[in-house]
Amino acid sequence: MRVHILGICGTFMGGIAALAREAGHEVSGSDLNVYPPMSTQLQALGIRLHEGWDPEQLDEAMPDVVIIGNALSRGNPVVEAVLNRGLAYTSGAEWLAQHVLAGRWVLAVAGTHGKTTTSSILAWILESTGLQPGFLIGGVPGNFEVSARLGAAPFFVVEADEYDTAFFDKRAKFVHYRPRTAILNNLEYDHADIYPDVASIRRMFHQLIRTVPSEGCLLVRHGDPELKETLALGVYTPVEYFGRAAAAEWRVVPLTEDWSSFEIQHVGESVGTVRWSLFGAHNAENALAAVLAARHVGVPVAAALASLAGFQNARRRLEVRGTVAGVTVYDDFAHHPTAIAATVGALRARVGSARIIAILEPRSATMRMGVHRDTLAGSLAEADSVCVYAPANLGWDVASAVVTPGGHARVFSDLDALLAAVISQCQAGDHVLVMSNGGFGGLHERLLGELAKR
Repeated sequence: MRVHILGICGTFMGGIAALAREAGHEVSGSDLNVYPPMSTQLQALGIRLHEGWDPEQLDEAMPDVVIIGNALSRGNPVVEAVLNRGLAYTSGAEWLAQHVLAGRWVLAVAGTHGKTTTSSILAWILESTGLQPGFLIGGVPGNFEVSARLGAAPFFVVEADEYDTAFFDKRAKFVHYRPRTAILNNLEYDHADIYPDVASIRRMFHQLIRTVPSEGCLLVRHGDPELKETLALGVYTPVEYFGRAAAAEWRVVPLTEDWSSFEIQHVGESVGTVRWSLFGAHNAENALAAVLAARHVGVPVAAALASLAGFQNARRRLEVRGTVAGVTVYDDFAHHPTAIAATVGALRARVGSARIIAILEPRSATMRMGVHRDTLAGSLAEADSVCVYAPANLGWDVASAVVTPGGHARVFSDLDALLAAVISQCQAGDHVLVMSNGGFGGLHERLLGELAKR
């Protein structure tokens, strides 16, 4: 089958491309911006890439089916050509469901936060215990160096995204996956460009719950008020609760201040301990969710816990990009106040009283709409210094949300000025935390380069 993918350079669609190629299909694709590392990864797989949205690409590809990414909408020239020519088309999520997930034991990881890390942990546990899972993850897991693979039957781990599927299918992607094992990590308001309120997201999560069979398993983080309301709409599957609270059936308890070592308890009884390279309470909870999902498919808890010592986190999750002149620069994907607070808090627990300089690009659609302006300043409170990049086209006044008299936050509309301000205050022993869900103008490497010059 000849498969042509529109929007191929996104992480999800790039994963679809890799799976299609591995399955033996002839794959090509296009995107508006075709550049490394995704372009080189796809080309290494023998996938032809086209830059731009001109209809002529369809003449070259001669596809049997066109997979259309959710970034493309009506009015796009190549989308209009697909419709006018009557070509067969589908979404990435639907293609995945029909051609990969059908007949597999699907383990889906859903939630506003922690999907990539939890999916990566789960895939690693299954791999290290000999189960050779397939997976599709919205990042590159450190243990695999690829974001997607078919693996061996029956198990397939999928990062279950609540974002919409395509211009012709406004349901969440995860509605297509029909998991037997489902993790619900948390639920908060996000994706304001798609969902008008948190109730609409809650209803979509309940659609996912409706697809999990009665012989399956729902793993739900204890104490999340929105998940509680979601489950109140109806539950048809056994539920196990995990979290930090003493009331949780499965619980993580810190053994070190930074949570790099923790204990897992079941109904108050210890079932094992973990010491690993990650830190932060949120990561301990992610690990517990993955351990329980693996347990549901038959992996003993002791074996799952043992595998965590060898886990390497996905890129851009508190990833150390380098240490120069005693200054350590981190890269993190955090782009929601809850995730920002968890990331800064985890780093604070790790570095103690050392100085943290937090740099934030409010780049997500929800951030750009100013939805989280009232909680943004609080999420950055544990940093010693804060620099926020707010270009002129952002659309709302970031300074009014984060800058207070005598406070430690500054806002910059020019990236060069932000870089200069950070460099001017850096001292040996500092930790510079860069948070963005985009490339941030190569800020990480520019920081390291300027520090090296000093």
